[in-house]
Parts: sequence; structure tokens; C-alpha cells
Amino acid sequence: MSRRAGGIWGVGILVLMGWSGALFADDSGSGPELTLTQAVDTALHHHPSLSAALQTSLAQEAKVGEVRSALLPQLSLSGNYQRATANFAPSAQFGTQLNSTVFGSPTNTSFDNYFSDLNLQQVIFDFGKIRADLDAAFKNLQASRWDLEAARQNVVLNAKVAYYGLLAARRVVVVNEETVRQFREHLNQAEGFFQAGTHPRFDVTKAEVDLTNAQLNLIKAKNSVEIARVTLLNAMGVSDRPIGAMEDVLDFPRNPVREADSLKEAMENRPELLSLSAKAEAGAAQVRSANRVYFPVLNGAADYTYRGQAFPLVWNWDMGVTLTFNLFSGLMTKNQVAEARANLALTQANREIERQNILLEVRQDYVNLVTAEEQVRTSEVVVRQAQENLDLANGRFTAGVGTSVERTDAQVSFTNAQTSLVQALYNYRTAEAQLYKAMGRRDE
Repeated sequence: MSRRAGGIWGVGILVLMGWSGALFADDSGSGPELTLTQAVDTALHHHPSLSAALQTSLAQEAKVGEVRSALLPQLSLSGNYQRATANFAPSAQFGTQLNSTVFGSPTNTSFDNYFSDLNLQQVIFDFGKIRADLDAAFKNLQASRWDLEAARQNVVLNAKVAYYGLLAARRVVVVNEETVRQFREHLNQAEGFFQAGTHPRFDVTKAEVDLTNAQLNLIKAKNSVEIARVTLLNAMGVSDRPIGAMEDVLDFPRNPVREADSLKEAMENRPELLSLSAKAEAGAAQVRSANRVYFPVLNGAADYTYRGQAFPLVWNWDMGVTLTFNLFSGLMTKNQVAEARANLALTQANREIERQNILLEVRQDYVNLVTAEEQVRTSEVVVRQAQENLDLANGRFTAGVGTSVERTDAQVSFTNAQTSLVQALYNYRTAEAQLYKAMGRRDE
């Protein structure tokens, strides 16, 4: 939009028309310029909640590898050395003399024993238990990645809302700075009229009170800027730092979004819902895995050994298969199946709860966006009306037919109208961001 030059309220109009520049520099000192895209990118690179979600996903990825390893051969190498004795009890049937002659002395005799073993084991068939475990691990990995995306969208939303908050706080400071300037001019004008004898002392006192109140409001507005700055830094996941000029995106784009389309898009794209769907599939796989424990497992094994009491050692090998059937485990398998089924039912119930909560969230955010749009339009009208009323009040006071109270009321009304418009624009952009997040949009 173009700037409006001229007029005593030019600066305020520039602010409301979306003008940005040095007026929005950080009060804490000069700093680098920060755009909305930069703020979001910084949050995505530094916010600890994303790091936590990423590590959870990486841990689940490692879990997939752990489960997959059961499908692969298991090869182990072991070695053993023992120093042992082979004492025996004399036999009453042959007598002590015969035992001593045939078997050696019954006194302590020790010897070395060397043993090394190369062992290979492989699951041949387990009725699909490991495959079911692997399916569950893969689905849980998918769920963790959707959880990571949900954390990402939350970080983006918080960064956007905090960015809009700092922009709005800075705009309010500009509005109050202009109000202070105007009340200071009122005071100078009232003093001039009083000295000329055309206005009473009351007008001077009234102007002093108005100026003091405006300065107090300016202090409060600047404090709000500092709070908004710290909030933005927290949303970005960075330590304390100054923020310079900002990209002024508190505009009113009026992007049309239909409620039905919003609901449909949310059901298709919300990562929380997709995560619970993947967890439900994982739960179904875990039920299959628990049921497979009722079936036997066929394993193959092979050994290659070197052993003996002295070098060189003697080598041997063996190989074979083992069929294991768990006949009774103290009802453990039955309870494991029941637990897996209950966990699946719980996940399915949580998914339905999440689905209903998302529908409610989208509908609420859509209503908030429509309401915010109406507030912006109404606030723009109020600002124009308050501007006209203030111009009339200033003209009447200068002509001597208006009172200082009338002019003060008009000035306060105009300041309040400007502040309300800033708040309405903030509400609109915030509601827009919240709706897009509720819809599961990644790039909005």
C-alpha cells in the first residue's frame, strides 16, 4: 500500500497501512533483520522439542534393525580354558589295589582342558512370528516419523504466533509514541492559548494529565515488546539476542478457505491421526506375533569345535535342526495375547478420540478465522471514523468552540481504534496459522 503523506496523524496512518521500517527496530538495541521465514527456519534448527522427537524416531529405527536381526544367521565364537581334576572313589567290587592299577591314583591329579567353538544358528520357520514383530516395528517407526512431523508443525505454529505477537507489540508502541507526540503538541498549544488569554488554565492542566497518561501507556507498550521478544526467542529455541527490523506481515490477505475443505484436508493430513493409524497397524501385528507363540519353532544349528587336554587340539563338527513346541508356559502366552489385543483396542479408541478432537479443533479455528476477518473489517471502519472525529475535535478546539475534554476523548478514541486494529490483524494472522496447522498443512 502507498504511504499517506501530510496531516498530523500521518505516522499512525502509515502504521495501519502496513508500513514497516526503522520504527520497528528492537528497543533493546540494533540487531540483524529477522523475517518470518528466518524465524521459522531458526526454530526448526534449534528448538529442543524437535531434537527430542528426532531421537525418538531414530531409536525406533534402531528397533527395526534389532527385530530384523532375528531373521539373519547368528554366528558366535567362544573359547574356554579349564584346569581340573578327575578324582574318583575306589570301587568295592574290584578293590583298592585293582582300581589304582587300572584307573590311576585316587589322589588329586589336575590337567588342562582347552575348548573353542564356532557356532552358527538360524531360525528356519516360526510361523511368521518374527515377520509380525518386524511389521509392528516398521509401523511404530512410521508412527514416530509422524510424531516428528507433528512436533515440527507445533514448532512452526508457535514461531509464527510469537513473530506476529512481537510485530503487533511493536505496532502498538508506534501508536503510543504518536499519541505521546500529539498530547505533547496539545500541551504546547494549550499553554500558548493560556498565555494569550484565549483559554483557561484548566486546558493546560488537562493536557499535562493527558500527556502523563500517554507516557505511562507507552511504558507499558514497551514492556509488552520485551515480553513478546523473549517469547519469540523461546519459540525459536535460541538464547537471548537482539532483534532488529522485522518483516511486517500483519496484513489482511483474505485467503478464502471453505470449512468442508478444511475438515477433509485435516482428516487426510493431520500427522497425529496418521501416527495413531500406524500405531493401530503395529498393534494388530503385535497381536499376530503373540498368537504365533502357540506354534512350534524350527531352528538349525551347526558347530565346529577344537578341544583337548594338550596341543594340538582335536577338531569336530556337528549340525542339526531343533523343533521346539512350548506346551505350557504358566498361561503367559494367553495373557500376552490378551494384553496385545487390549493395547490394540486402546490405540483404536485413542485414534477415534483424536479424530473427534481434530474435527472440533478445525471447526473452532475456522470460526475464529471468520470472526477475526470481520473484526479487521470493522476495526478499519472504526479507525477511519475515529480519524474524522479527531480532525473535527482539533478544528473545533483551535477555533475556540470545542473543549479540551472533547479533544482528549477524540484522541483517546483514535488511539484505542488503532490499537484494536493492530490486535484484530494479529488475531487474524494467528487464527489463520492455527487453522492451517489444524488442517495439517506443512508449508503454510
